[in-house]
Amino acid sequence: MHFLLLYDFVDDFLQRRAPYRGEHLRLAWEAHERGELILGGALADSPAGAVVLFEGADDRAARAFAAADPYVKAGLVTQWTLRPWTTVVGATAATPIRMVD
Repeated sequence: MHFLLLYDFVDDFLQRRAPYRGEHLRLAWEAHERGELILGGALADSPAGAVVLFEGADDRAARAFAAADPYVKAGLVTQWTLRPWTTVVGATAATPIRMVD
């Protein structure tokens, strides 16, 4: 199953993130190395938010990541949302569906 962790950032996120960025990235890469975090990054059109894609049997890894994230702890994330995502197309889709004519 896939899960999307969605972050909303404070307006001055870029000015405030430096002291926390190294630890944030370390946690993210560790989650990736464990096979939990598939992709993650800030939205390109502004630093207003980020999306992190997790994979697992349940949402525990994503919730644990958000709880431990220094961006969240420091108040740089104003809100985070976790959404289950039913993936149906792609090599790593959790529930692939192919339509045959």
